[in-house]
Amino acid sequence: MGQKTHPIGFRLGINKSWQSSWFAKKDYASLLHEDLGIRRYIKKELYHAGISKIDIERASKRIKINIFAARPGIIIGKKGFEVDKLKESLQKKLPDKQVFLNIKEVSRPEADAQLLAENIALQLERRVSYRRAMKKAVATALKFGAKGVRIACSGRLAGNEIARREWYREGRVPFHTIRADIDYGFAEAQTTYGVIGVKAWIFNGEIMTEKNSKKQKDTQPVEGGAVV
Repeated sequence: MGQKTHPIGFRLGINKSWQSSWFAKKDYASLLHEDLGIRRYIKKELYHAGISKIDIERASKRIKINIFAARPGIIIGKKGFEVDKLKESLQKKLPDKQVFLNIKEVSRPEADAQLLAENIALQLERRVSYRRAMKKAVATALKFGAKGVRIACSGRLAGNEIARREWYREGRVPFHTIRADIDYGFAEAQTTYGVIGVKAWIFNGEIMTEKNSKKQKDTQPVEGGAVV
């Protein structure tokens, strides 16, 4: 039986970092729910801007929110009007905190797992064939430099009575290799016949530490094909 784990959580502290950077003791639960509320609100208000992830940093009464978006111009707006409006609304929700916003651009949105999953979910809501949407997304991600892509859709695909799971993979996507740089994204398509879950894994190569690269160098085949 397959033992499944979250690809990001599996690599935390090795080649992936936490999306919330802060420390708390007694008020841990309230701050966690506050973070979830911030993410939910920003995602809902700016879904059309193509938000990949939201990083939150806390220091005393200060909150720094880093928003990674495919279309940062939509968030900033003309002369920064939209970003000021967003900051004001967040400040009202967090009156006892000092809010800072930092908008960052996603350099390759076509090869971003979260945006890829959301794009497929949007197509499924528009009644596009799930096979066509998945195949097109895989081809686009590989074209933009991904070394491997895997996409899985599960639910009442094409309106069938029985829910099922289908997936496509191109290239190499190592799930168990911890040094592998795997980008993971999840989205839900709210269709007329039920919810369809979309998962995307994008492999961007291996992150070699000094220790790993030395180990790999030591085990290179010598002349004659033997491994030392």
